[in-house]
Amino acid sequence: MNTVINKYLILGFVKSLLNTILIFIALGIILNLFEEIEFFKNLNESLSLPLLLSLSFVPTLIIELLPFIIFISSMWYFSFLKSNTDLLSVKTFGYSNLRITVLLSFSAFIFGVIILFAINPVTSIMVKFYEQTKAQYSRDVDHLISINKNGVWIKEKDVISSRIITAQSIEENFLQDVTIYVFNKNTMTQRIQADKVNIENSIWKIKEAIVYNFDNNIASESAQKIENFTFESNYTFNKINSLYRNLNTVSFVSLISEYRELNKKGYSIKILDERIHRFISLPVFLALMVFLASIFTIGSLKKNQNFYIILVSIMTCVVIYYFKDLSLALGQTDRINLTLSVWMPIIAVTLFCSIGVIQINEK
Repeated sequence: MNTVINKYLILGFVKSLLNTILIFIALGIILNLFEEIEFFKNLNESLSLPLLLSLSFVPTLIIELLPFIIFISSMWYFSFLKSNTDLLSVKTFGYSNLRITVLLSFSAFIFGVIILFAINPVTSIMVKFYEQTKAQYSRDVDHLISINKNGVWIKEKDVISSRIITAQSIEENFLQDVTIYVFNKNTMTQRIQADKVNIENSIWKIKEAIVYNFDNNIASESAQKIENFTFESNYTFNKINSLYRNLNTVSFVSLISEYRELNKKGYSIKILDERIHRFISLPVFLALMVFLASIFTIGSLKKNQNFYIILVSIMTCVVIYYFKDLSLALGQTDRINLTLSVWMPIIAVTLFCSIGVIQINEK
């Protein structure tokens, strides 16, 4: 009998969760579609491309909002159990509020693990496709930067010339194994090679640069070695580093298995560690949000609480969302430990739930 009841509760919870996710996906696609249409309005493209890009981007957004989605779906499901007296029926078989909550929280935890190992690798590929496709149609291509398996690629343009810069990797404040191509319109005028370039400031400093000058794309017979070579760039190490704080294109599995390679390509250890902890904390966060929803809903047997439930859901989501953002901002600005900033909202919700669990278990 317990197996049947467990199955009934879990299937009902999963159904409620999937329905809520589908609603958020539909809303996300509609809202993002307007943004994509605005982007492509002056380009000769059909509606299928903006729709495809929206479908590629929204799943990643859903994962970011998953703690709040599971909170809303849990409130919805617990309210459903109360409205049709299923909650009382389940209790007649010896199920307490706490037992029901633990069962569904564990289901949410398993769902979070499935997201990390099965869904996230797919969404990371989708968002990578989104960024690559969007970049092809970008109208501002004078300044572009990309870090991929082939190293670092930078394109920038000033009034006189344009430059394409390639490097093997970024280490601390230096680009390693660098080649710089300088163009005047469509003609290459110079090629600069160096073992490393100091990009700490906007004035890039190169020691022992080897410079090849070109005349009508034909290199001069001898290369010129310059001991101290400098030029001004739009990019610094901090600016390049800040462009890659969002690691949505890297899945949790890749982040763990390719940690050292990602660091060598220019992703800082600080940012990588933050992302790993955000992934690891997701299943725990989901389980706690189910606990939180149960505190607000099944602590009372009153059925007519729709307004109260809606109000509490909205206020709770807003408070946790902004507290989560504030905590991450404090960590990223070194006000508090970055790892602690990831776990601080979870610690706060855990403390609140530990008090609420006593309350719902007494009902």
